[in-house]
Amino acid sequence: MFPSRHFTGIETLTTEELLSVLKLAAEYRAVLEQEDKNLDDLRTSTVANLFFENSTRTRFSFELAERRLGATVINFNNESSSTAKGETVLDTIKNLEVMKIDIVVIRHTLSGICNLLSRSVSASIINAGEGTHEHPTQALLDVLSLQQHFHDLNGLSVGIIGDILHSRVARSLIFALNLLGAHVHLIGPKTLLPDSFTRFGAKIHYQLDPILPELDATVSLRIQMERMESGYLPSLIEFHKAYGIDERRISRMKSHAVIMHPGPVNRGVELSHYAVDCGKSIILDQVTNGVAVRMAVLKMIHEFRKSAR
Repeated sequence: MFPSRHFTGIETLTTEELLSVLKLAAEYRAVLEQEDKNLDDLRTSTVANLFFENSTRTRFSFELAERRLGATVINFNNESSSTAKGETVLDTIKNLEVMKIDIVVIRHTLSGICNLLSRSVSASIINAGEGTHEHPTQALLDVLSLQQHFHDLNGLSVGIIGDILHSRVARSLIFALNLLGAHVHLIGPKTLLPDSFTRFGAKIHYQLDPILPELDATVSLRIQMERMESGYLPSLIEFHKAYGIDERRISRMKSHAVIMHPGPVNRGVELSHYAVDCGKSIILDQVTNGVAVRMAVLKMIHEFRKSAR
């Protein structure tokens, strides 16, 4: 069970709490393989999805998880909402609360907004990705995918490649991997990988090729095209040459190593077409596991709320 009625990040979880979520997620993952995938675990809960930022996988994954658990689901449209007229996010949620909303799933461009809201509302807040701070359910699905492949993550070497500086995915994943005893290697150009990340207990590498044969898993991060305009990268071609996973680099990886990506993939930039579709890629497993971990988070929040009544 979560230690509070909110789930705003991995950083505040203990190893035991993280493992308990993963255990439940694994059980739900098995349910998703059944012919009848629909449950009534959240039949008495109403969930509002507030996405102030574009999303495909995360939004659909949360909505499907909610419906699989039998919740009443409300989807928020930012363009046609009162926030477009100047209403604050807090006021939007307070108005939803009096309509008896129980859980709010929020994705926003502002770092720290989930923690801020959690101190001001009675509904439960679930972080679906905020600014450059955290994306905790992405980290959960990543480590669940690694667990399915390797079982025990203790001592596993995982390389996170690309734009570490701006990545909420990287931050959450670093926290989760540290809790499970994995060795985290951050790999990217100096402009996107500051030395300060060593404070998270990760090793920093500015070249991919020397460390690649030592890695059990690679997690390539999406390069955001606006980084090109900001001068962080010379060109996408140069980035792929230095950090892209392709057939040549795959041949130098461990035989059991896996390739991961949070999506969406820029084919030919972070990963070649071959890398996306080859046998080492578990990217589609990550997507399926996203539904399972979000079911687990929703269920644990629901149970906490019941116990606190």
